[in-house]
Amino acid sequence: MSPAVEATALSKSHGSVRVLDSLDLRVVEGTVFALLGPNGAGKTTTVRILATLTRPDAGHARVAGHDIVTERSRVRRAISLTGQYAAVDETQTGAENLRTAARLSGLSRRAAARRAAELLERFRLTEAGDRLVRTYSGGMRRRLDLAAGLVRDPGTTRVMFLDEPTTGLDPRSRQELWDAVRELSAAGTTVFLTTQYLEEADRLADDITVLGAGRTLATGTPAALKSRYADHRLDLVARDREAYLRLTSAASPVTARSVTTTPVTTAPATTTPVTTSPDALSLGVPTDGSAAHVRALLDALDPERRDIARFTLHTATLDDVFLALTDTTALAVNDKEPSRA
Repeated sequence: MSPAVEATALSKSHGSVRVLDSLDLRVVEGTVFALLGPNGAGKTTTVRILATLTRPDAGHARVAGHDIVTERSRVRRAISLTGQYAAVDETQTGAENLRTAARLSGLSRRAAARRAAELLERFRLTEAGDRLVRTYSGGMRRRLDLAAGLVRDPGTTRVMFLDEPTTGLDPRSRQELWDAVRELSAAGTTVFLTTQYLEEADRLADDITVLGAGRTLATGTPAALKSRYADHRLDLVARDREAYLRLTSAASPVTARSVTTTPVTTAPATTTPVTTSPDALSLGVPTDGSAAHVRALLDALDPERRDIARFTLHTATLDDVFLALTDTTALAVNDKEPSRA
């Protein structure tokens, strides 16, 4: 599929600070793409460059097929940008906000009214359309903000940039916004999302890029990133101190080799260390997550079933990926090429 956003070697500095360092991106048309990274990683700067609000010092990018430097006006006609806080007028009604935005975008009075009504229905705001925005919940304001970015003729907005759109929202309002993003994507709009909420990226994104210090640390689908950079873990709690000592003693040799699950199937060996917490009498043992491997580990660690009081399986998450990639120690160890799945 053709890219909706494509960037090559984007670089940007603010004074002596290198904010972006030869960043490459490719976002497939009609998908939801998430850009992750800690504070200061360059997420907002990337969005501002791609939305033509600031120019890169070096590199090239095309959005909706247009060059962000030489074809700025064409890029701007093809995109919508929503920042961290809803940019709506609280002294107007929802319908008035949309009609005003539509008129400013060049629609006639009649076309603006028609488009406002369509968007209120699309974003489930029809019943609240005549209420002042100051009475809206956080989620309603954000949905209205998204709607305002789509006031031009249907199909005109090809790429929507959402810069940390759920900042400050409660869980219910966040879920409402997620639903709206899914609907946008299903209708064919490419969504470029920056967020620090990893659950948000996991639920919404088709592809993810993790930034660190302005550089790409990894790119791939959520599943591919979790498979490559994170591990499942079997968390065990020992019955007492003696049992804990026996389990920790047995854990190291077990995880240093493959554990046989059947005569013909073996679980892969792992170099991930066993984690221990003596005060809590607990330890975490890496596993591939399969039921067969978990059973094999339990058999190897506690064959007589006398030492383990309880156990839980920790499934790899994007939190694990994020921590592994953005930790300087982990980066020094994990020198694999970023996944391009």
